[in-house]
Amino acid sequence: MIKSYSNFKVFAGSAHPELAQQIADILGVKLGDNKVGTFSDGEIFVETNETVRGCDVFIVQPTNNPVNDNLMELLIMIDAMKRASAGRINAVVPYYGYARQDRKAKSRDPITAKLVADLLTTAGADRVLTMDLHASQIQGYFNIPLDHLLGMPIIADYFIKKGFMENPEVVVVSPDLGSVTRSRKLAERLHAPMAIIDKRRPKANVSEIMNIIGDIKGKTCILVDDMIDTAGTISNAANALVELGAIEVYAACTHGVLSGPAIDRINLSAIKELVMLDTIAQPPREDMEKFVKLSVAPLFAEAIKRITDDVPLSKLFD
Repeated sequence: MIKSYSNFKVFAGSAHPELAQQIADILGVKLGDNKVGTFSDGEIFVETNETVRGCDVFIVQPTNNPVNDNLMELLIMIDAMKRASAGRINAVVPYYGYARQDRKAKSRDPITAKLVADLLTTAGADRVLTMDLHASQIQGYFNIPLDHLLGMPIIADYFIKKGFMENPEVVVVSPDLGSVTRSRKLAERLHAPMAIIDKRRPKANVSEIMNIIGDIKGKTCILVDDMIDTAGTISNAANALVELGAIEVYAACTHGVLSGPAIDRINLSAIKELVMLDTIAQPPREDMEKFVKLSVAPLFAEAIKRITDDVPLSKLFD
């Protein structure tokens, strides 16, 4: 256990209280006493039942579905801490919602990832701690410190323990061109070759497999992405790999959004196992035998410890 500190406090929003509790347990502190609820008209209220004056405050709140409620709750909690004279307010956002709207893809598009960054700053956040942004350039949208943790080492360790390191039968596959850098990092850790799926997306949440660049015939493939939402891309990719000669297919992601038909698609696909991190709380279901969830609490706890001690976070990326 990391030694106990008294100069900071960890509070949980309603999006993922289990993760906040795990982080607090690792740090050896009691989770902050606060209450989040709604009035009869749906407005969010926050009650903080202990002093935060002069403290380093860490608010753990991913902004996943319902994204608008979770984001507004985070903003209200930040505002409450600011008005209670907290020393420094740190928004711990394991999953950063609206990250996919990071540029103008066509005329009159909003850049909502920048808007959310502005909202967090205006509400009073002094720092943001997050993991695997959909686009790295979102870091530049903030005028306050942002610490961008990487989930790849956790995923890599899992596959190393399964014996996939330096295994000539293993190939890491990028499901699209946008995930090449992420897939390359896993391939480097496993000392494995890479393949790339070249696909065309005719409209949102619909993808069509075009061709595969690389040798996957007779191999065990690991598909890597930052998030899995409706699972259409990853399921189609896995099925195409098997059709083209792969023996078995694993999939891995940091953020298991799993909206709409995602779980059913994964279960019906050629994916043998989906490894994801617990940046997003998932309601328990009986049909998730293929899903493996890995904890990010130790990494976030270590980051919080380093922030409070004014120690560099760069060691976390080694």
